Amino acid sequence: MADTFIWVPTVENLSGTATLHVRKAQFGDGYEQKVADGINNRRSSFNLQFVNDAATISAILAFLDAHAGATAFLWTPLLRQELLFTCETYSEPVKNGTVYTITATFDQTFAP
Repeated sequence: MADTFIWVPTVENLSGTATLHVRKAQFGDGYEQKVADGINNRRSSFNLQFVNDAATISAILAFLDAHAGATAFLWTPLLRQELLFTCETYSEPVKNGTVYTITATFDQTFAP
């Protein structure tokens, strides 16, 4: 069973993109036929920001490092169900007073 990412990102700078993969066939007179490509043709990617104290940001970094960009984990995006994600890219922490900030990109995957 996959681990669960439990930390909540800030709403500020949160963005996500859903990509729908389709196959297309172009015919004469401008007619185009489309069909969903595969059983998992919808894939999401989220750009997240985490702002918190040193202990919390360290725990997030340890979690992401332990999964090494290759092992999937569970995370629940806004208004969605819990899904599998990987994180291949995240920023190094930036300190502002006693608060640290990191950003991370979560890409949906379909196999642990």
